[in-house]
Amino acid sequence: MTKLSWHAAAVTDRGLKRLENQDNYFVSPDDCVFAVADGMGGARDGAVASRLAIDTVKQRWNNTKPERFFSGNTQNWLVDTVAEANLTIYGVSGKDDSPNRMGTTLVIAAQTEDGKMEIAHVGDSRAYLVRGGKADSLTFDHSVVMEMYLKKQLTKEQAFDSVYKNLLTRCLGHHDVIEIDKNVIEPRPGDWIVLCSDGLNSELRDEEIATLVGSSRTPDEACKKLLDSTKEHGASDNVTIVAVHYYEEAKTTLR
Repeated sequence: MTKLSWHAAAVTDRGLKRLENQDNYFVSPDDCVFAVADGMGGARDGAVASRLAIDTVKQRWNNTKPERFFSGNTQNWLVDTVAEANLTIYGVSGKDDSPNRMGTTLVIAAQTEDGKMEIAHVGDSRAYLVRGGKADSLTFDHSVVMEMYLKKQLTKEQAFDSVYKNLLTRCLGHHDVIEIDKNVIEPRPGDWIVLCSDGLNSELRDEEIATLVGSSRTPDEACKKLLDSTKEHGASDNVTIVAVHYYEEAKTTLR
């Protein structure tokens, strides 16, 4: 098995139309856990919900993270983390019965020591694999438009342009129990993993994301290119990006 190394970088911005940034993100000090949350439910409540989700990720990384991440224990840890974040937000907003009660998306990924990237998510924040000039989404949006697309009621272009694409069918904070989607991949040298709020993919098509990331030399450069291009397209929403680049670990030569 090829021994991988990786570098990560992140950026968040309120965009050009919003007055406040309701996104939050986390990159663990060891560059092994990554998360993006995009809040909703009004300016204050959205920011609070996403912060609570990311605070939960931080606290669990500090207090409950397995000593070593392997495929067998990592997925359970991710799912438990998302479930705890959901209960925390639900507990804070539990007395609010309005349809606009606070909530947030959450996509979280963890790199295991046996060479896998485990992913869990709720909502429409995404994880992408950029490989060989293509950007493939590793997550399915929990949205009305995505459901219509999967049922072939909309084309990909119609889904991208739909004014209803921000209507979610699932998020953290609205119910005490939440269904959590999971995925796992094995990164290769040269691969990129990109986590983002929908402020990125609402402005840039997958092909544009692949081109910008694939032409970058570092995660910092990838984040800057993606953010700059999002602003060139109007940046109507907050945008948050976490980029992880994989390469083959250099072999040490003994003398």
